[in-house]
Order: sequence, then C-alpha cells, then structure tokens
Amino acid sequence: MVKAVVLGAAGGIGQPLALLLKANPAITALGLYDIVNTPGVAADLSHIATPAKVEGYLPPDDGLAKTLKGADVVVIPAGVPRKPGMTRDDLFKINAGIVRDLATGIAKNSPKAFVLVISNPVNSTVPIVAEVFKKHGVFDPKRLFGVTTLDVVRASTFVGELTKSDPTSVVVPVVGGHSGVTIVPLLSQSSHPLPSSFSATDLDALINRIQFGGDEVVKAKDGAGSATLSMAYAGAEFANKVVRAIKGEKGIVAPTFVHLDGAAKKTLGVELDFFSAKVELGSEGVKTILPLGELTDKEKGLVAAALPELQTSIEKGEKFITESTQKL
Repeated sequence: MVKAVVLGAAGGIGQPLALLLKANPAITALGLYDIVNTPGVAADLSHIATPAKVEGYLPPDDGLAKTLKGADVVVIPAGVPRKPGMTRDDLFKINAGIVRDLATGIAKNSPKAFVLVISNPVNSTVPIVAEVFKKHGVFDPKRLFGVTTLDVVRASTFVGELTKSDPTSVVVPVVGGHSGVTIVPLLSQSSHPLPSSFSATDLDALINRIQFGGDEVVKAKDGAGSATLSMAYAGAEFANKVVRAIKGEKGIVAPTFVHLDGAAKKTLGVELDFFSAKVELGSEGVKTILPLGELTDKEKGLVAAALPELQTSIEKGEKFITESTQKL
C-alpha cells in the first residue's frame, strides 16, 4: 500500500504529474491538494482504471491535513511558473512562502513521508523545507529530496539526439543544483560517448543547452508558460523510483538535491549543506550518496563555478525561515 500526494495538483505541472502517478499500479492511493479545482481533477482521474483511489481537497475544512493523512510520498510542484525574463531566483519571494506553509502541513500531518520538492527555485526551497522540519523536530535528511530529474532527462534527450541513440537508453549524471550554472552535466560519464568530431565549442553549446533548457521552453511558449509537461514527466520518473525503493527494489540510483552530512561532504569534496549528487535509494530514502567520480578539467571548472551560487541560494532559503519566524 503506497499513498502518494501531490501538493499543487491543479496546476500546469500538478495535473500531468497526478495523471502519471495515477498510471503507476504500485500507487494505491493518490491525494491531491490545491487552492482551486482539485475536486474536479480528482473526479476526472478517478475514472482511470488503475488501483489508486483518488481524493482531492481544497484549503477549507482542513483540506491540507486530510490530503496528507497517511501519505508515504509527497510531491510538491506548487507555486507560480516562470515567465519570460524571469529567473528562478525571481520566483523566490512568491514560492518561498507557499513552500513554507505546505512544509508546515507535512511536518504536522505526515512527518515520516518522503518529500520530493519540485517548486522552484529548488536550490532554496529544499533548505526551506529542511528548516521548517527542524523547527518541528521532524527533519530526516534521508527523506527530503529536491527533484533535479528534468536536468537528467534533458541531458539524456540531447545526447541521444547527438549520438542517434534511443534516449531511454542514455544515462548522463547531472550534479550540483537545479538552476543555470549550478547544473553540472557530467558528459564524460555518459553511457553514450559524444561523437569524436565533437569540438570544444560544440561541448560548450551542449552544456549551455542543458543548463538553460528551461529558457528554451519559456521562449517557445511565448509567455504562456514554462516547462510543465517535461517537468511532470521528470517528477513522476523520480517519484516512481522512490516508490520502487520503498517497496524493496535494490540498486536504484538517481541524481537528486539532498542534505549532506560530514561523511557525504568528504565523499563529494563539497563543503555545502545541500548538493545534487548521485544517490542510491533505499526503503528508508537516501541509502548512499555516491562520489562524483573521475571528472574532466572542464567538469571540475563547472563544479567550482556552481558552488558559490549554490551557497548563496541555500543561505537564502535558510534566512527566509529565520526571518519569517521572527516576524510571527
């Protein structure tokens, strides 16, 4: 029995994400929450012939608490999307408050759930969730994840195109964080090596496309939205891996933005409290944080460039909770 919950289920990411989770036969209950339209989304999905029983709630009458009751996996895509000219950092002021309030609900109603944060900017929202959980005495670093899977999906897709390979067979580790230069694709570790004719200029262009693929979508949608469908796919991919791990499957490895203890910092050679690394998932969440592996000089430079921006984003999330608590 696995109950999955989507917070922000009526939005551009939430609806297709909920659909993909409903299609997973391993999920037996699906709880949906948003500030509008959730009962309708739930009714629509409930007609799909898969095991998950679907319920949708709105804020009145303790809707968030009802949604979260008994949750095993909570996925958070809630928040406003990016618009043209808006960076992930611009989203912070709006989305930080939304994530804080949802995290408070999780801490009170399903503190043992595995929490998967999609809401941008992930580099700051994951530390926000961690700080809220700490204040409620329920923080378990093994059960909190920032979903960076879209970066992995994009890298696999683009490398598949360049190598004329089936992208579902392509594996490219992506580490660091989930915005711009903090996204570090380890192309030297790709399961499908790049063509020998690939120049340094070609490599720079590919790295840039992986790092700023979200801008490509925002521009193509001409102000009407951001990466919703691909993000929903990526979110479901990671959630399904967590579900498989919960149910006892071994050897599942995926990059994800997680909290680092002293041992993990030593393993990665990174002095940050959060970092997206290759993680082996287990029934209790994070089983092992794996080393970065052999890096090229180019990749070492990309990691070095990512670190200061990651530190700033992490501190911004932590500071938001400290200051908002003081104002209460």
